[in-house]
Amino acid sequence: MATYRKRGPYQWEARIRKRGYPTTCKTFDTKADAEAWAKEVETAMNKKLFTSTKESERYTLSECLDRYIEEYIPRLKHAEHETRRVRRLQKHELACRVMATIRSKDISDFRKEREAQGIKPNTIRLDFALLSRLFNYARSDWGMENLQNPVQLATKPKIDSGRERRLEKDEETRLLESASWLLRPIIRFALATAMRKGEITALQWKNIHLQGRYVLLVDTKNTETRTVPLSSEALEILRSQPRKSGQETVFDMSGNAITQAMIKACKQAEIENLTFHDLRHEAISRFFEHTDLDVMEIKAITGHKTLQMLARYTHLRTARLADRLAGAKRGTQG
Repeated sequence: MATYRKRGPYQWEARIRKRGYPTTCKTFDTKADAEAWAKEVETAMNKKLFTSTKESERYTLSECLDRYIEEYIPRLKHAEHETRRVRRLQKHELACRVMATIRSKDISDFRKEREAQGIKPNTIRLDFALLSRLFNYARSDWGMENLQNPVQLATKPKIDSGRERRLEKDEETRLLESASWLLRPIIRFALATAMRKGEITALQWKNIHLQGRYVLLVDTKNTETRTVPLSSEALEILRSQPRKSGQETVFDMSGNAITQAMIKACKQAEIENLTFHDLRHEAISRFFEHTDLDVMEIKAITGHKTLQMLARYTHLRTARLADRLAGAKRGTQG
């Protein structure tokens, strides 16, 4: 049953006490508004449809982000990256809002503001993903069952189709000639295996099986362990790598050192707009162009989670099939 009391000269508080439900109250400018709200809540309680808004109206987005850091982020592989993203979000004025008041329009406005600042679409997408996880977590674990996830209805940023940079003409030769003695085998290995930079830097001798001609990757981007077969080129690179006493990793360069060395090598070779990650794209393209591996086999090698992520390469296989129709033999270049 609802009771009403005047709070000051202009406000009315409605308070509902019903067996089996927590005491629920809310303040309004007029008694009529208080009575209308109470009637709606009591109807929901009678129909067993009521969910308390107490928790979602108590905490701000920033406070929930703090709780997210404490309870959720420690489970993630790259916890430090996610923590930095959270701290950046907490600086935005949206973080001062109470959870129950945030709507899809607010999320869309956040996107528009970030786009106007020149923030890359993928960065905004990752912000959206974090906020969406937070709202779902608040609903399932923090007693905020009344919350709707505003991110799900908001328009997502338009993601670019992705870089299409390939090595052209003699660029591979020039790049290898300009690369340092430490970087040169890493470039060759990336082109032979399509492994990511982080996977290459984390590669350990104990996970290399030369007789079986494969490496076991346990520290991948999507946290899933995968096996990468080794071509004769990749095997030759590994066999030629010096094994220093006490050194667990195969290649003696950090990810940042590879990036800086790549920039220097490209500058010296007069190669523009080429990044180390472009080598992965080049390697995958070569799998489609120069081998008869099917899409599922290539997916297993590259570690892509979905076939959709490999769809951008299908035109290369189509061209190869056209060569086959013209009489080219299996396993040969058209």
